[in-house]
Amino acid sequence: MKNLEWKAELRDPNLARLICKQINASFIAKIRQTDTYYNVARGRLKKREAVAVERGIGSPEPVEYIFYERPDGVSARVSNYSIFTREQVEERFGKAELPVWLTVTKARELFMLDSVRIHIDDVHELGWHFEFEVLMNNDRDIETAPQRAEMIRATFLPALGEPIQCSYSDLLEQHQSLQNQ
Repeated sequence: MKNLEWKAELRDPNLARLICKQINASFIAKIRQTDTYYNVARGRLKKREAVAVERGIGSPEPVEYIFYERPDGVSARVSNYSIFTREQVEERFGKAELPVWLTVTKARELFMLDSVRIHIDDVHELGWHFEFEVLMNNDRDIETAPQRAEMIRATFLPALGEPIQCSYSDLLEQHQSLQNQ
Protein backbone atom coordinates (compact mmCIF):
# COMPACT_ATOMS: atom_id res chain seq x y z
CA MET A 1 0.00 0.00 0.00
CA LYS A 2 1.10 3.58 -0.57
CA ASN A 3 0.36 7.01 0.74
CA LEU A 4 1.81 10.46 0.30
CA GLU A 5 2.49 12.00 3.69
CA TRP A 6 3.71 15.25 5.16
CA LYS A 7 4.45 16.44 8.71
CA ALA A 8 4.99 19.75 10.44
CA GLU A 9 5.16 21.31 13.86
CA LEU A 10 1.71 22.47 14.96
CA ARG A 11 1.65 25.96 16.46
CA ASP A 12 -2.11 26.19 16.97
CA PRO A 13 -4.09 22.93 17.46
CA ASN A 14 -7.36 24.85 17.93
CA LEU A 15 -6.91 26.63 14.60
CA ALA A 16 -6.14 23.28 12.92
CA ARG A 17 -9.39 21.86 14.37
CA LEU A 18 -11.29 24.91 13.11
CA ILE A 19 -9.80 24.47 9.62
CA CYS A 20 -10.88 20.81 9.68
CA LYS A 21 -14.41 21.97 10.45
CA GLN A 22 -14.33 24.66 7.73
CA ILE A 23 -13.23 22.21 5.02
CA ASN A 24 -15.80 19.61 6.19
CA ALA A 25 -13.22 17.05 7.30
CA SER A 26 -15.02 14.39 9.33
CA PHE A 27 -13.85 13.85 12.88
CA ILE A 28 -13.28 10.12 13.32
CA ALA A 29 -11.82 9.63 16.80
CA LYS A 30 -9.42 10.62 19.51
CA ILE A 31 -6.87 7.85 19.80
CA ARG A 32 -4.13 7.12 22.33
CA GLN A 33 -1.36 5.38 20.41
CA THR A 34 1.78 3.61 21.55
CA ASP A 35 4.19 2.79 18.73
CA THR A 36 7.04 0.45 19.66
CA TYR A 37 9.77 0.62 17.02
CA TYR A 38 12.06 -2.34 16.42
CA ASN A 39 15.57 -2.48 15.01
CA VAL A 40 15.27 -4.15 11.61
CA ALA A 41 17.78 -4.38 8.78
CA ARG A 42 15.86 -2.15 6.38
CA GLY A 43 12.85 0.13 6.64
CA ARG A 44 10.87 0.61 9.84
CA LEU A 45 8.77 -1.80 11.82
CA LYS A 46 6.49 -0.64 14.60
CA LYS A 47 3.91 -2.31 16.75
CA ARG A 48 0.92 0.00 17.14
CA GLU A 49 -1.27 -0.35 20.19
CA ALA A 50 -4.20 2.05 20.06
CA VAL A 51 -7.18 2.91 22.19
CA ALA A 52 -9.99 5.01 20.73
CA VAL A 53 -11.20 7.38 23.43
CA GLU A 54 -14.85 8.41 23.55
CA ARG A 55 -16.18 10.40 26.48
CA GLY A 56 -13.33 9.19 28.67
CA ILE A 57 -14.00 5.51 27.94
CA GLY A 58 -11.26 3.62 26.09
CA SER A 59 -11.98 1.09 23.37
CA PRO A 60 -8.88 -0.96 22.40
CA GLU A 61 -8.15 -1.39 18.71
CA PRO A 62 -6.50 -4.55 17.36
CA VAL A 63 -2.69 -4.50 17.62
CA GLU A 64 -1.09 -3.80 14.24
CA TYR A 65 2.47 -4.25 13.05
CA ILE A 66 3.28 -1.64 10.43
CA PHE A 67 6.32 -2.00 8.21
CA TYR A 68 7.19 0.99 6.05
CA GLU A 69 9.87 2.49 3.89
CA ARG A 70 9.91 6.21 3.23
CA PRO A 71 12.66 8.70 2.43
CA ASP A 72 13.25 11.64 4.76
CA GLY A 73 12.55 15.15 3.43
CA VAL A 74 10.50 18.26 4.14
CA SER A 75 8.27 17.87 1.09
CA ALA A 76 5.42 15.36 0.88
CA ARG A 77 6.88 11.91 0.35
CA VAL A 78 5.64 8.50 -0.67
CA SER A 79 5.48 5.87 2.04
CA ASN A 80 5.24 2.21 1.05
CA TYR A 81 3.72 0.28 3.92
CA SER A 82 2.27 -3.06 4.91
CA ILE A 83 0.15 -3.96 7.92
CA PHE A 84 0.94 -7.32 9.50
CA THR A 85 -0.42 -9.55 12.23
CA ARG A 86 1.95 -10.94 14.88
CA GLU A 87 2.06 -14.22 12.97
CA GLN A 88 3.02 -12.46 9.73
CA VAL A 89 5.78 -10.55 11.53
CA GLU A 90 7.16 -13.83 12.86
CA GLU A 91 7.10 -15.31 9.33
CA ARG A 92 8.93 -12.32 7.88
CA PHE A 93 11.36 -11.43 10.70
CA GLY A 94 11.63 -14.71 12.64
CA LYS A 95 10.23 -15.94 15.94
CA ALA A 96 12.96 -14.44 18.15
CA GLU A 97 12.02 -11.28 20.03
CA LEU A 98 12.97 -8.27 17.93
CA PRO A 99 15.22 -5.68 19.60
CA VAL A 100 13.25 -2.59 20.64
CA TRP A 101 14.66 0.71 19.42
CA LEU A 102 12.27 3.12 21.19
CA THR A 103 8.62 3.84 21.95
CA VAL A 104 6.58 6.83 20.79
CA THR A 105 3.33 7.66 22.58
CA LYS A 106 0.83 10.19 21.36
CA ALA A 107 -2.71 11.41 21.58
CA ARG A 108 -4.06 11.62 18.03
CA GLU A 109 -7.15 13.34 16.71
CA LEU A 110 -8.07 11.70 13.42
CA PHE A 111 -10.03 13.48 10.71
CA MET A 112 -10.87 12.30 7.18
CA LEU A 113 -11.34 14.42 4.07
CA ASP A 114 -12.24 12.06 1.23
CA SER A 115 -9.22 9.74 1.13
CA VAL A 116 -6.94 12.04 3.16
CA ARG A 117 -6.19 11.17 6.78
CA ILE A 118 -5.51 14.31 8.84
CA HIS A 119 -3.76 13.89 12.20
CA ILE A 120 -3.51 16.42 15.00
CA ASP A 121 -0.94 14.80 17.28
CA ASP A 122 0.21 15.60 20.80
CA VAL A 123 3.42 13.55 20.92
CA HIS A 124 4.80 12.75 24.37
CA GLU A 125 8.06 14.70 24.94
CA LEU A 126 7.78 16.41 21.53
CA GLY A 127 4.59 18.48 21.70
CA TRP A 128 2.02 19.24 19.00
CA HIS A 129 2.47 18.10 15.42
CA PHE A 130 0.34 17.92 12.28
CA GLU A 131 0.43 15.15 9.71
CA PHE A 132 -1.61 14.16 6.70
CA GLU A 133 -1.61 11.07 4.54
CA VAL A 134 -3.09 11.06 1.04
CA LEU A 135 -4.07 7.43 0.47
CA MET A 136 -3.06 6.15 -2.97
CA ASN A 137 -5.09 3.10 -3.98
CA ASN A 138 -5.03 3.37 -7.76
CA ASP A 139 -3.33 5.15 -10.69
CA ARG A 140 -5.67 8.13 -10.46
CA ASP A 141 -4.85 8.60 -6.76
CA ILE A 142 -1.12 8.43 -7.54
CA GLU A 143 -1.54 11.01 -10.29
CA THR A 144 -3.57 13.51 -8.20
CA ALA A 145 -1.87 12.96 -4.81
CA PRO A 146 0.76 15.72 -5.15
CA GLN A 147 -1.85 18.39 -5.96
CA ARG A 148 -4.11 17.22 -3.12
CA ALA A 149 -1.15 17.21 -0.72
CA GLU A 150 -0.20 20.77 -1.66
CA MET A 151 -3.83 21.90 -1.24
CA ILE A 152 -4.02 20.39 2.26
CA ARG A 153 -0.63 21.82 3.25
CA ALA A 154 -1.56 25.30 2.04
CA THR A 155 -4.97 25.17 3.74
CA PHE A 156 -3.46 24.38 7.14
CA LEU A 157 -0.41 26.64 6.78
CA PRO A 158 -1.70 29.35 9.19
CA ALA A 159 -1.72 26.79 12.05
CA LEU A 160 1.65 25.23 11.25
CA GLY A 161 5.27 25.68 12.21
CA GLU A 162 8.32 24.23 10.53
CA PRO A 163 8.00 21.14 8.31
CA ILE A 164 9.37 17.89 9.76
CA GLN A 165 11.63 15.82 7.53
CA CYS A 166 11.67 12.58 9.53
CA SER A 167 9.48 10.34 11.65
CA TYR A 168 8.41 10.96 15.24
CA SER A 169 10.78 8.15 16.22
CA ASP A 170 13.76 10.06 14.78
CA LEU A 171 12.65 13.27 16.51
CA LEU A 172 12.28 11.45 19.81
CA GLU A 173 15.71 9.85 19.47
CA GLN A 174 17.24 13.30 18.80
CA HIS A 175 15.35 14.81 21.75
CA GLN A 176 16.43 12.03 24.13
CA SER A 177 20.06 12.32 22.96
CA LEU A 178 20.02 16.04 23.75
CA GLN A 179 18.47 15.38 27.18
CA ASN A 180 21.23 12.88 28.00
CA GLN A 181 24.09 15.28 27.18
